[in-house]
Amino acid sequence: MGRAFSASILAGAAILAIAIASPALGAETAEGEFGGECVMGLALGKDIHTDCSVSTVYKGKTYCFGNETAKSLFLKRPEDFLLQAQIYYSSKQESDDKQPSSQE
Repeated sequence: MGRAFSASILAGAAILAIAIASPALGAETAEGEFGGECVMGLALGKDIHTDCSVSTVYKGKTYCFGNETAKSLFLKRPEDFLLQAQIYYSSKQESDDKQPSSQE
């Protein structure tokens, strides 16, 4: 991995800390891809639900973020972060499907 990628990961970790400490506030807005979760959080393997008040449309789809910093970082390399987010999000869906249902 190159230095730029490592720097992006470090920046992403800082954004994640900010997003966790200060979740988005405000009225509920339209839900985006990934169930309205922060794309940058997912790219870093974390679940950060948003109200999608900070979002962007990329290739016709709406993506939500925990804050403006996460959105700015995403826009620098959207394809890379979307791939990482999709991998993590898919793994969550698969693990949810494998959990036995509780029938009483």
